[in-house]
Amino acid sequence: MDASPKVSVIIINWNGLADTTECLESLRGIAYPNYETIVVDNGSSGDDVRVLQERFGDSVHLIASGENLGFAGGCNLAIREALAGGADYVLLLNNDVTVDPKFLNEMVRAAEELPDAAALCPKIYFYDRPAVICSTGGRVNAWAGTAQQVGRGEEDRGQYEQVALRDYAEGAAMLIPRPALDRVGLLDEEYFAYWEETDWCARAVEAGYKCYYVPSARVWHKTARSQAPDAEYHYLFRRNAFLFLRKRKSPLHLLSALALYFFVSGPFYLIRHPRAIRRLPREARAFFWHLASLVRRRSAPVRET
Repeated sequence: MDASPKVSVIIINWNGLADTTECLESLRGIAYPNYETIVVDNGSSGDDVRVLQERFGDSVHLIASGENLGFAGGCNLAIREALAGGADYVLLLNNDVTVDPKFLNEMVRAAEELPDAAALCPKIYFYDRPAVICSTGGRVNAWAGTAQQVGRGEEDRGQYEQVALRDYAEGAAMLIPRPALDRVGLLDEEYFAYWEETDWCARAVEAGYKCYYVPSARVWHKTARSQAPDAEYHYLFRRNAFLFLRKRKSPLHLLSALALYFFVSGPFYLIRHPRAIRRLPREARAFFWHLASLVRRRSAPVRET
């Protein structure tokens, strides 16, 4: 019997058959001895479920959701399955990622040595620029309502070779120990897509855990392959940035971020990128969503206790 902790690798497929196939082929070459792969098809419009089943058979546990549950909902569907099956760790892995054969060994080894870890991420490179860093985990600026990937766009010169704390682990490849999931819970499905891993990591930190970057584990990310169409992306990303502040930070953080967006970063961005004005209706929709949410909350009847 293998003494290695059991890892459930979770991949969400949404009309991304070619990328998902390459990701799964990449996983076939990993050295870690005790893992399973769970693929959730998030209501793809094509023949993705049939093709994946025919190509990978019993080597992959395939779940067809029948509808697009978003990244958070699709992951939660698989996480429940993984925990019911006795997983010691859950690895959320984007379908447009390919992996180094030893990446999972390195991530589990680090997690076993860091008992306070809620989430860990590897060194992530750009797929089409394999020596350029995409992310080493992220930092959140709550006053500005922004999240930044540490090291993004930098040539790897060995400047990120130490295990390091991060505000959040990158959701493209995020390892979560079971005890953290048991305590913190699942991803918040209100986000649907974008900022859900940032929110989960913030909740974990509130519960006393930490998030780590593990440089000895390496993967390559194509970035934005499973991204929503532009209209939905700009709406969801802006909506969720402020949703995160409302849920996890103080009213002062929210007011500061709103002021910076409307009077500093937004206008200056439009000056530098005039064509971005096409995004305004989508971002306005995000703010109207929050206004409607606040109105609903104020008008909700008070329950007697």
